[in-house]
Amino acid sequence: MTVEAITTTPALTATAPEKQVLPGARLALTLLVAINLFNYIDRQVLAAVEPEIRRELFPESFAPGADKAVVAQAKSMMGWLSAAFLITYMLTAPIFGLLAERLSRWLLIGIGVILWSIASGGSGWHWTDNLALAYWCMFATRCLVGVGEAVYGPVAPTVISDLFSIQQRGRVMAWFYLAIPVGGALGYTLGESVAHSALGWRWAFFLVVPPGLLLGLWCFLMRDPSAGAADGIVTPPRKVNWSDYRTLLQTPSYILNTLGMTAMTFAIGGLAYWMADYLEYRQVQPLGNIGPRTVFGGITVLAGFSATLLGGLAGDWLRPKFSGSYFLVSGTAMMLGFPMIFLMIYTPFPLAWVWVFFAVFCLFFNTGPTNTILANVTHPSIRATAFAINILIIHLFGDVASPPLMGYIAGYYNPDVSFIVVSVMVLIGGLFWLWGSRYLERDTALAPTRLQS
Repeated sequence: MTVEAITTTPALTATAPEKQVLPGARLALTLLVAINLFNYIDRQVLAAVEPEIRRELFPESFAPGADKAVVAQAKSMMGWLSAAFLITYMLTAPIFGLLAERLSRWLLIGIGVILWSIASGGSGWHWTDNLALAYWCMFATRCLVGVGEAVYGPVAPTVISDLFSIQQRGRVMAWFYLAIPVGGALGYTLGESVAHSALGWRWAFFLVVPPGLLLGLWCFLMRDPSAGAADGIVTPPRKVNWSDYRTLLQTPSYILNTLGMTAMTFAIGGLAYWMADYLEYRQVQPLGNIGPRTVFGGITVLAGFSATLLGGLAGDWLRPKFSGSYFLVSGTAMMLGFPMIFLMIYTPFPLAWVWVFFAVFCLFFNTGPTNTILANVTHPSIRATAFAINILIIHLFGDVASPPLMGYIAGYYNPDVSFIVVSVMVLIGGLFWLWGSRYLERDTALAPTRLQS
């Protein structure tokens, strides 16, 4: 689509000041951050207790002298438990993205949070003594977790985008996505602590249910902001049509950002899921009384928290100086993350923890900027759909594939080889983001008018 072909929708009118914070914005942000925190606790609890679940469901893979094919199959099957969640998540996210253009977004978020909380508890339930059937019961509950989170994933960022102006959006998105490293780390810590206690690994899933139910009920008390309110435009509800999808495909910043996020999602999804197994493979010893998984959780909190916050601040700070600042900071961090993973693989522990820290830091530095790009280059009335399509693509080609693939590679070769595959994807993601920096200023300026009349 050429610039001349882009027309202004007649219903759009300027109404908001440049840096408006709408009433209730901070309360809404607090609730969404809390929900996102438990979102990622739920996700990473499975990864944290993966070795214990595998010992119970696939005991033959732990037998002395077990055949490589048996070990590879067991690890691949465990990888599919992660993929089960992600497949349903990515396939149903576009549906809820469309519903978010028509129904109360807070109502949808509340329903989603309650559904995934109950399903997460079901993942720890002892359904049957038949190991094969028990595996498929857990597979089904992980699918339901994916449906619940698919309601939340494409909808929550659009609420934030409608509450905070474009000048504030980078740092606000950073605060929202701080829940990823913090929640993930808490999931690892919770999983290891509970798995090694008298309660057993199943209680790691049970304990996240009550907070999730309370947060879901709180959502029903919230009110939706108007679409586009913080962008300075008022746009009536409208149905998304095929020309809107074509507009997304003809927005270079959206496409290149999605490709970079796909590579990043492949890397983070694979590393997070297999890190507990990798630490066992490297025979990493506790630091004092602190177990390796808890150490990794602590590093993820510290590195991920600081990187996510600094990435959002850096993108906003550099924006007046470099038009493609959000792409620039994201791409640069990923390029630096590439050698950090190699150093982690070939450095003995405990010194390797230093490179684990920097690898995590580089991978999370892009979180705020890349999601800000998605919000800034899409029209408010189709923003939920744009996030939903992004979710579909980055998970379909990202962390749906990486856990089973890495598990299979690790079973036939060793985990080091599977982590090298991840490092290559980090490099590819950085190149896509650096490429996108040339288009960001133009696409951001055109976003409010980028719908065909």
